[in-house]
Amino acid sequence: QVQLVESGGGSVQAGGSLRLSCEASATAYFGRRLGWFRQSPGKEREAIAFIYPRTDLRGYADSVDGRFTISHEKVKKTFYLQMNDLNPDDTAMYYCASSEGLPEGSWRQPENYAYWGQGTQVTVSS
Repeated sequence: QVQLVESGGGSVQAGGSLRLSCEASATAYFGRRLGWFRQSPGKEREAIAFIYPRTDLRGYADSVDGRFTISHEKVKKTFYLQMNDLNPDDTAMYYCASSEGLPEGSWRQPENYAYWGQGTQVTVSS
């Protein structure tokens, strides 16, 4: 069964930090591109980071580059999003995702990911 289970959301004040975790089943982890997205009410789902563990290739959206870090632990089949210097614009539901097989197309497009976590809310107050 393909599964992604997220944890780590919550409420913080501006300038604070949170770390999100996404534990994947083996099928959802090995050989896949792993990504983090977020979505606020009334807005489209936004790609914010990806990692391809096989090559350790990573990428970030401009809006989070320098503040967020994506990483993974192969043994645990878990990937993470460390979020520092949070601001109210970061408030959203955050989702982890993995591609269907080898990654194809842009990492920024949600349609290039086949499996999704349930989402975890991040709220940043000013």
